[in-house]
Amino acid sequence: MTQLPANIGELRASGWESLPVKEEIRRNAVARISANQPLFEGVLGYEDTVMPQLENALLAGHDVIFLGERGQAKTRIIRSLTGLLDEWMPIVAGSEINDDPFAPVSKHARDLVAEQGDDTPITWVHRDERFGEKLATPDTSIADLIGEVDPIKVAEGRYLSDELTLHYGLVPRTNRGIFAINEIPDLAERIQVGLLNVLEERDVQIRGYKIRLPLDVMLVASANPDDYTNRGRIITPLKDRFGSQIRTHYPLEVSTEVDIMRQEARQSSVGDVKVTVPDYMEEVIATLSHLARQSTHVNQRSGVSVRLSVSNREVLAANALRRGLRAGEREVVPRICDLAAIAASTSGKIEIESVEEGREGMILENLVRAAVLTVYKERITPDQVRDVIGSFDDGTIAHTGEDVSSADLVALLESVPALAAAVQGLTGGNESPAAVAAAVEFVLEGLHLSKRLNKDAAGNRSTYRAR
Repeated sequence: MTQLPANIGELRASGWESLPVKEEIRRNAVARISANQPLFEGVLGYEDTVMPQLENALLAGHDVIFLGERGQAKTRIIRSLTGLLDEWMPIVAGSEINDDPFAPVSKHARDLVAEQGDDTPITWVHRDERFGEKLATPDTSIADLIGEVDPIKVAEGRYLSDELTLHYGLVPRTNRGIFAINEIPDLAERIQVGLLNVLEERDVQIRGYKIRLPLDVMLVASANPDDYTNRGRIITPLKDRFGSQIRTHYPLEVSTEVDIMRQEARQSSVGDVKVTVPDYMEEVIATLSHLARQSTHVNQRSGVSVRLSVSNREVLAANALRRGLRAGEREVVPRICDLAAIAASTSGKIEIESVEEGREGMILENLVRAAVLTVYKERITPDQVRDVIGSFDDGTIAHTGEDVSSADLVALLESVPALAAAVQGLTGGNESPAAVAAAVEFVLEGLHLSKRLNKDAAGNRSTYRAR
């Protein structure tokens, strides 16, 4: 920062070139695309769908609206756009609207440049400060977005006709940057009209002042599909002014959802107690979300957010941690018995549609069972468990549950050696008691759900026996 130009004269001598914000973004996007680098880090599952459309929109210099249900990374993508801006940008010192030193638009900046010329001081703004955001709410006003007369400045002795009495809104204050409006249909239609000039004529008009501020703003918005929300709509003239409309979606593959869960979920280990979530249990959580998105018992208009998968993984690990702390175990692996805990993290994130009162719990339980069975069939072949079924036919009985220790389930593996093949395929070589116990319980539950074993459940304990 100490080596950057301090006034307009030094800035001109440095060879710095002023570019419109969309051209600046376009230039940096071209550099990343040419280098085969992703536009953003941490946005998964959109490589072949959303990202090509977004790249096209940025290369075309469009304002963009993202259309999609909740939990589809719309806001994350919008906020990540700042990474395509130059790291530092010069503005006229003291400017409230990021005036370009070579082309000032506010009265303060114009007067300062006219008075001091090349000696006009400049300051440098980091790209993170060139982003403005507003969550659209019904009480949002034109003053919030565009501006209003500042009564304090009037009380200081300025005339109402003086442009310096203006208090600029969020859009002018994001001049030469990116302005985002989340859930834009929630804006009152008369307020949406106020954005028409910003998108087409690229200026704003405040009250009855005879001023025109030629703003340089990239406008980005997010919205839910029209058939999802009854709170409002985007007026046709405004929708027409967005250059590109990009539809987002939920992860198309279970593996992608698992990757997102691993990226977003909070660390579960505490102190010297280590929590390891096995990949097959992560697949159960992700598969549950995918099945919910296809279920006729779940309101698909409200969507099934990826946040559901993230929260379920966190609660699954938390319940396993709690179980391990009570048992005095230092290595904990979530088991089938821990899946009961995800009812609390699921019920608030999906809307169950049921004719009968009180069936929500049963519908959720059936979804969990279907997810476990789906993963079991993908992971375990009938040949691996044929002899296991024979052992239970010979009288073996297995107990599982929160109060059953890992050592007890490992002992079952010793009494039923036929379990070893399936367990080793699930643990991936991890021979810790917690990992083996989780795998044993998963196999037993899979055998029950595939109608090979009977299961008696009472409280937190389950008993598996021959059919």
